[in-house]
Amino acid sequence: MERFTEQIKILSKRVSNMREAILTEEATKTSIIMPFFQILGYDIFNPEEFTPEFTADVGIKKGEKVDYAIMNEGKPVILIEAKGVNDILLKHDSQLFRYFGTTPAKFAILTNGIIYRFFTDLEQVNKMDSDPFFEFNLLDIKDTQLQELFKFKKDSFDLESIFSTASDLKYLNRTKEYLNEVWNAPTEDFISFLTSQIYEGKKTKQTLEKFEPIIKKSLKQFVNEMVNEKINAALKSTSSDELQQLEKEVVEKIEVTPDPEDLIVTSEEEIEGYSIVKILLQDTVEFNRVHYRDNLRYFNILLDDNIRKWIVRLWLNGNQKYIQFNDEEKSKVGIENIMDILQYKDKITDVTNRFA
Repeated sequence: MERFTEQIKILSKRVSNMREAILTEEATKTSIIMPFFQILGYDIFNPEEFTPEFTADVGIKKGEKVDYAIMNEGKPVILIEAKGVNDILLKHDSQLFRYFGTTPAKFAILTNGIIYRFFTDLEQVNKMDSDPFFEFNLLDIKDTQLQELFKFKKDSFDLESIFSTASDLKYLNRTKEYLNEVWNAPTEDFISFLTSQIYEGKKTKQTLEKFEPIIKKSLKQFVNEMVNEKINAALKSTSSDELQQLEKEVVEKIEVTPDPEDLIVTSEEEIEGYSIVKILLQDTVEFNRVHYRDNLRYFNILLDDNIRKWIVRLWLNGNQKYIQFNDEEKSKVGIENIMDILQYKDKITDVTNRFA
C-alpha cells in the first residue's frame, strides 16, 4: 500500500506540472491514463489484459468501440472511456451507458485523466447507474480514496468483494457531499431540524433566520474543538523537539490557509447569469422568490432561498463554462458565454415548476 500510494502521488505531481502541455485526448491517454492503470498493476502493453479499442456491439450498431477494456480470462471486467484532460465529464454524454449492458463487465470507468468515476449496476441489473459509486481525483488525493482505489489493483482485485461494498461506498460519498453542503451553506431544512432539537418555542421564519448564524458558528466551533482535543492528546505523547516542529508547521499552515468563505468572490458574470434566470422566470414565479448563493465551486440560483430548491448551478470559474439543472439527471450542458442561458428557458421553467 505504501509503494502504491507513493507511485500515485508521484504521478499526481507529474501531471500537475505538465497538464498545460496535454492538449488532446490521445495525449491524455498516453501521458496520464495508461500510466495510471500501469500503477494499478495492469500490463498496458498486453492486449489480452488491457485491450484498447475494445469492440462492444450495441443493438443494430456493429463495431462500436470503447477506449479500453481490462480483461480476465478473455472477458471484459472493467470498461474504460477516456476523454481529454480539459473535457468536463458529463454522464449523459458517456458512451459507457450504451456499452455496459452488452458486455459481461461489472464495472465502468469514465475519466479525463484527472478524475476517475467508477460505475456499476446497483440500481438495475445490467444497466449502468447514472451516478458513480466512487470518484477519485488525481490532483486532490485523499487517504480514504486511496484505500478504495487500492482495491482495483490487479493483484488485489476481487469483483464480488468490491461490488458488495459499492452500495455502502456510494451512499457514504453522498452523505459526505451533503454534509459538505450544509457545512458551507446550511439548508433551511437542516436549520429547522437543529432548531427543533434545541429550541422549544414556535419555529417561525424569523426564528429560523435568528438561528441560522448561530448554527453556522456552532458547527465550526464543534469541529474546531474536536480537532483541538485530538491535537492536545497527541501533544501529550510528543517530545519537546517534535512539539516545536509541530507548532512551527501549524503556525505556517494557519498563516497561509484562508477561511474558505474569504475565498468566495461573486463575479459580475455570475450576477449577470442570475439576472438572466430571474427574467426568464418572471412569468413563472414571483420575482422576489428567486435568490442566489455563491460558493467556491459553483454559483447556486435558488427558489425561496432554499438550497434544497436550487434551480440551476452556474460553473463559470474554470476554463470551460457550463450550466447544471436540478432535474432527475442533474444534467449539465456546456456554454460559450453567459447569454447562452437564454436557450434553456423551457428547461429552467420546468425545473422551477417542480418546486413552485
